[in-house]
Amino acid sequence: MSGNAARPVVAESSRLRALDSPRLRALDSPRLRALLAPADDALVLGHRLSEWIGRAPVLEEELALANIALDLIGQARALYTATGLDEDDLAYLREGREFRNALIVELPNGDFAFTVARLLLVSVATDLFWRAAVTSEDTDLAAVAAKAEKETAYHVRHAGEWLIRLGDGTPESHHRAQLAIDSLWPYTGEITADRRADWSAVIDPLLARATLIRPVDGWMQSGGRAGRHTEHLGHLLAEMQVLQRTHPGAKW
Repeated sequence: MSGNAARPVVAESSRLRALDSPRLRALDSPRLRALLAPADDALVLGHRLSEWIGRAPVLEEELALANIALDLIGQARALYTATGLDEDDLAYLREGREFRNALIVELPNGDFAFTVARLLLVSVATDLFWRAAVTSEDTDLAAVAAKAEKETAYHVRHAGEWLIRLGDGTPESHHRAQLAIDSLWPYTGEITADRRADWSAVIDPLLARATLIRPVDGWMQSGGRAGRHTEHLGHLLAEMQVLQRTHPGAKW
Protein backbone atom coordinates (compact mmCIF):
# COMPACT_ATOMS: atom_id res chain seq x y z
CA MET A 1 0.00 0.00 0.00
CA SER A 2 2.83 2.38 0.81
CA GLY A 3 4.28 1.60 -2.63
CA ASN A 4 1.08 2.77 -4.30
CA ALA A 5 0.95 5.90 -2.20
CA ALA A 6 4.48 6.78 -3.25
CA ARG A 7 3.51 6.88 -6.93
CA PRO A 8 0.97 9.69 -7.46
CA VAL A 9 1.31 9.22 -11.21
CA VAL A 10 -1.90 10.96 -12.16
CA ALA A 11 -1.18 14.02 -10.06
CA GLU A 12 2.34 14.36 -11.44
CA SER A 13 1.58 13.91 -15.11
CA SER A 14 1.32 17.20 -16.96
CA ARG A 15 -0.43 15.44 -19.83
CA LEU A 16 -3.07 14.04 -17.52
CA ARG A 17 -3.53 17.46 -15.93
CA ALA A 18 -3.97 18.90 -19.40
CA LEU A 19 -6.77 16.44 -20.01
CA ASP A 20 -8.57 17.63 -16.89
CA SER A 21 -9.41 20.84 -18.68
CA PRO A 22 -12.59 22.64 -19.72
CA ARG A 23 -11.80 21.77 -23.36
CA LEU A 24 -11.92 18.04 -22.81
CA ARG A 25 -14.75 18.16 -20.30
CA ALA A 26 -16.79 19.90 -22.99
CA LEU A 27 -17.13 16.67 -24.95
CA ASP A 28 -20.66 17.64 -25.88
CA SER A 29 -19.60 20.74 -27.81
CA PRO A 30 -20.97 20.28 -31.34
CA ARG A 31 -17.66 20.45 -33.21
CA LEU A 32 -15.73 18.23 -30.81
CA ARG A 33 -18.48 15.63 -30.82
CA ALA A 34 -18.65 15.74 -34.62
CA LEU A 35 -14.93 15.01 -34.85
CA LEU A 36 -14.60 12.54 -31.99
CA ALA A 37 -17.36 10.18 -33.14
CA PRO A 38 -15.76 9.22 -36.48
CA ALA A 39 -12.27 9.43 -34.97
CA ASP A 40 -13.13 7.03 -32.16
CA ASP A 41 -14.91 4.70 -34.61
CA ALA A 42 -11.76 4.58 -36.74
CA LEU A 43 -9.37 4.09 -33.82
CA VAL A 44 -11.34 1.31 -32.15
CA LEU A 45 -12.11 -0.57 -35.38
CA GLY A 46 -8.50 -0.17 -36.46
CA HIS A 47 -7.38 -1.74 -33.19
CA ARG A 48 -9.83 -4.62 -33.64
CA LEU A 49 -8.58 -5.31 -37.16
CA SER A 50 -4.96 -5.25 -35.96
CA GLU A 51 -5.82 -8.19 -33.72
CA TRP A 52 -5.98 -10.36 -36.86
CA ILE A 53 -2.26 -9.95 -37.50
CA GLY A 54 -0.81 -13.44 -37.20
CA ARG A 55 -4.30 -15.00 -37.17
CA ALA A 56 -5.89 -14.24 -40.54
CA PRO A 57 -6.92 -17.23 -42.71
CA VAL A 58 -4.32 -16.47 -45.42
CA LEU A 59 -1.22 -14.26 -45.54
CA GLU A 60 -2.65 -12.01 -48.25
CA GLU A 61 -5.68 -11.23 -46.11
CA GLU A 62 -3.51 -10.61 -43.06
CA LEU A 63 -1.68 -7.93 -45.03
CA ALA A 64 -4.96 -6.47 -46.31
CA LEU A 65 -6.47 -6.21 -42.84
CA ALA A 66 -3.27 -4.69 -41.47
CA ASN A 67 -3.32 -2.04 -44.21
CA ILE A 68 -6.98 -1.25 -43.57
CA ALA A 69 -6.22 -0.94 -39.85
CA LEU A 70 -3.43 1.51 -40.67
CA ASP A 71 -5.82 3.52 -42.86
CA LEU A 72 -8.29 3.74 -40.00
CA ILE A 73 -5.71 4.73 -37.41
CA GLY A 74 -4.42 7.37 -39.81
CA GLN A 75 -7.94 8.75 -40.18
CA ALA A 76 -8.33 8.81 -36.41
CA ARG A 77 -5.05 10.70 -35.99
CA ALA A 78 -6.06 13.31 -38.57
CA LEU A 79 -9.42 13.88 -36.88
CA TYR A 80 -7.90 14.04 -33.40
CA THR A 81 -5.41 16.63 -34.65
CA ALA A 82 -8.29 18.65 -36.09
CA THR A 83 -9.79 18.99 -32.59
CA GLY A 84 -6.82 21.06 -31.45
CA LEU A 85 -6.12 18.56 -28.65
CA ASP A 86 -3.18 16.19 -28.38
CA GLU A 87 -3.80 13.00 -30.38
CA ASP A 88 -1.99 10.79 -27.85
CA ASP A 89 -4.00 12.24 -24.98
CA LEU A 90 -7.25 11.58 -26.82
CA ALA A 91 -6.29 8.02 -27.74
CA TYR A 92 -4.50 6.89 -24.59
CA LEU A 93 -5.70 8.92 -21.63
CA ARG A 94 -9.46 9.13 -21.95
CA GLU A 95 -11.73 6.87 -19.94
CA GLY A 96 -14.22 4.63 -21.69
CA ARG A 97 -17.14 6.93 -20.94
CA GLU A 98 -15.33 9.71 -22.80
CA PHE A 99 -15.16 7.75 -26.05
CA ARG A 100 -17.87 8.45 -28.62
CA ASN A 101 -17.49 5.41 -30.88
CA ALA A 102 -20.47 3.36 -31.99
CA LEU A 103 -20.97 0.11 -30.11
CA ILE A 104 -20.55 -2.03 -33.23
CA VAL A 105 -16.82 -1.29 -33.60
CA GLU A 106 -15.91 -2.32 -30.05
CA LEU A 107 -17.44 -5.80 -30.25
CA PRO A 108 -14.87 -8.65 -30.21
CA ASN A 109 -13.79 -9.88 -33.64
CA GLY A 110 -15.54 -13.22 -33.52
CA ASP A 111 -14.81 -15.38 -36.55
CA PHE A 112 -13.61 -14.14 -39.93
CA ALA A 113 -17.15 -13.83 -41.29
CA PHE A 114 -18.11 -11.58 -38.36
CA THR A 115 -15.08 -9.35 -38.98
CA VAL A 116 -15.80 -9.10 -42.70
CA ALA A 117 -19.50 -8.37 -42.17
CA ARG A 118 -18.76 -5.68 -39.59
CA LEU A 119 -16.12 -4.08 -41.78
CA LEU A 120 -18.61 -3.87 -44.64
CA LEU A 121 -21.52 -2.51 -42.58
CA VAL A 122 -19.35 0.12 -40.93
CA SER A 123 -17.35 1.05 -44.04
CA VAL A 124 -20.47 1.73 -46.10
CA ALA A 125 -21.73 4.10 -43.39
CA THR A 126 -18.30 5.71 -43.09
CA ASP A 127 -18.01 6.14 -46.85
CA LEU A 128 -21.30 8.05 -46.89
CA PHE A 129 -20.04 10.23 -44.06
CA TRP A 130 -16.80 11.07 -45.86
CA ARG A 131 -18.60 11.83 -49.12
CA ALA A 132 -20.77 14.36 -47.32
CA ALA A 133 -17.85 15.75 -45.31
CA VAL A 134 -15.81 16.57 -48.44
CA THR A 135 -17.99 19.67 -48.88
CA SER A 136 -18.15 20.53 -45.17
CA GLU A 137 -17.73 24.17 -44.12
CA ASP A 138 -15.25 22.84 -41.54
CA THR A 139 -12.12 23.01 -43.67
CA ASP A 140 -10.18 20.67 -41.36
CA LEU A 141 -12.85 17.98 -41.66
CA ALA A 142 -13.14 18.49 -45.42
CA ALA A 143 -9.39 18.04 -45.84
CA VAL A 144 -9.42 14.77 -43.89
CA ALA A 145 -12.45 13.56 -45.84
CA ALA A 146 -10.82 14.18 -49.22
CA LYS A 147 -8.15 11.57 -48.46
CA ALA A 148 -10.17 9.25 -46.24
CA GLU A 149 -12.99 8.78 -48.74
CA LYS A 150 -10.62 7.14 -51.23
CA GLU A 151 -9.37 4.75 -48.53
CA THR A 152 -12.84 3.87 -47.30
CA ALA A 153 -14.11 3.20 -50.82
CA TYR A 154 -11.48 0.45 -50.98
CA HIS A 155 -12.56 -0.89 -47.58
CA VAL A 156 -16.12 -1.21 -48.88
CA ARG A 157 -14.99 -3.00 -52.03
CA HIS A 158 -12.68 -5.38 -50.15
CA ALA A 159 -15.21 -6.33 -47.47
CA GLY A 160 -18.02 -6.61 -50.02
CA GLU A 161 -16.06 -9.04 -52.18
CA TRP A 162 -15.28 -11.19 -49.17
CA LEU A 163 -18.87 -11.22 -47.94
CA ILE A 164 -20.04 -12.37 -51.38
CA ARG A 165 -17.41 -15.16 -51.37
CA LEU A 166 -18.48 -16.32 -47.94
CA GLY A 167 -22.22 -15.96 -48.40
CA ASP A 168 -22.28 -17.63 -51.81
CA GLY A 169 -19.66 -20.23 -50.89
CA THR A 170 -20.00 -23.43 -48.90
CA PRO A 171 -22.96 -24.19 -46.62
CA GLU A 172 -20.68 -23.55 -43.63
CA SER A 173 -19.39 -20.19 -44.88
CA HIS A 174 -22.93 -19.16 -45.83
CA HIS A 175 -24.20 -20.06 -42.36
CA ARG A 176 -21.43 -18.11 -40.65
CA ALA A 177 -21.94 -15.06 -42.87
CA GLN A 178 -25.70 -15.03 -42.23
CA LEU A 179 -25.14 -15.45 -38.49
CA ALA A 180 -22.72 -12.52 -38.55
CA ILE A 181 -25.18 -10.25 -40.37
CA ASP A 182 -28.00 -11.24 -38.03
CA SER A 183 -25.84 -10.60 -34.95
CA LEU A 184 -24.57 -7.23 -36.14
CA TRP A 185 -27.80 -5.83 -37.54
CA PRO A 186 -29.18 -4.46 -34.22
CA TYR A 187 -26.02 -2.35 -33.93
CA THR A 188 -26.36 -0.68 -37.34
CA GLY A 189 -28.86 1.98 -36.31
CA GLU A 190 -26.17 3.90 -34.46
CA ILE A 191 -23.90 4.16 -37.52
CA THR A 192 -26.55 5.00 -40.12
CA ALA A 193 -28.66 7.64 -38.35
CA ASP A 194 -30.21 9.87 -41.03
CA ARG A 195 -28.41 8.05 -43.88
CA ARG A 196 -30.24 4.73 -43.48
CA ALA A 197 -31.84 4.80 -46.93
CA ASP A 198 -28.55 5.58 -48.70
CA TRP A 199 -26.77 2.94 -46.63
CA SER A 200 -29.42 0.34 -47.46
CA ALA A 201 -29.12 1.17 -51.16
CA VAL A 202 -25.51 -0.05 -51.02
CA ILE A 203 -25.89 -2.90 -48.52
CA ASP A 204 -29.01 -4.57 -49.95
CA PRO A 205 -27.55 -5.47 -53.40
CA LEU A 206 -24.41 -6.85 -51.72
CA LEU A 207 -26.51 -9.03 -49.42
CA ALA A 208 -28.48 -10.27 -52.41
CA ARG A 209 -25.29 -11.16 -54.33
CA ALA A 210 -24.05 -12.97 -51.24
CA THR A 211 -27.37 -14.91 -51.09
CA LEU A 212 -27.89 -13.55 -47.58
CA ILE A 213 -31.20 -12.49 -46.09
CA ARG A 214 -31.47 -8.92 -44.88
CA PRO A 215 -32.65 -8.91 -41.25
CA VAL A 216 -35.81 -7.00 -40.41
CA ASP A 217 -35.18 -3.56 -38.94
CA GLY A 218 -36.37 -3.36 -35.38
CA TRP A 219 -35.04 -2.32 -31.99
CA MET A 220 -31.49 -1.03 -32.26
CA GLN A 221 -28.64 -0.92 -29.78
CA SER A 222 -27.38 2.54 -28.89
CA GLY A 223 -25.43 4.48 -26.30
CA GLY A 224 -21.90 4.59 -27.66
CA ARG A 225 -22.23 8.12 -28.99
CA ALA A 226 -23.21 9.24 -25.48
CA GLY A 227 -20.35 7.37 -23.78
CA ARG A 228 -22.38 4.33 -22.67
CA HIS A 229 -20.38 1.33 -23.83
CA THR A 230 -20.21 -2.43 -23.51
CA GLU A 231 -17.66 -4.08 -21.24
CA HIS A 232 -15.65 -4.91 -24.36
CA LEU A 233 -14.39 -1.35 -24.75
CA GLY A 234 -12.93 -1.37 -21.26
CA HIS A 235 -10.89 -4.48 -22.03
CA LEU A 236 -9.74 -3.01 -25.36
CA LEU A 237 -8.65 0.28 -23.77
CA ALA A 238 -6.82 -1.51 -20.98
CA GLU A 239 -4.67 -3.20 -23.60
CA MET A 240 -4.31 -0.21 -25.88
CA GLN A 241 -3.50 2.32 -23.16
CA VAL A 242 -1.26 0.31 -20.86
CA LEU A 243 2.02 1.92 -21.97
CA GLN A 244 0.92 5.53 -21.56
CA ARG A 245 -0.79 4.88 -18.26
CA THR A 246 2.17 2.93 -16.87
CA HIS A 247 4.75 5.45 -18.12
CA PRO A 248 2.98 8.83 -18.39
CA GLY A 249 4.51 11.13 -20.96
CA ALA A 250 6.58 8.38 -22.57
CA LYS A 251 7.87 9.24 -26.05
CA TRP A 252 9.15 6.87 -28.71
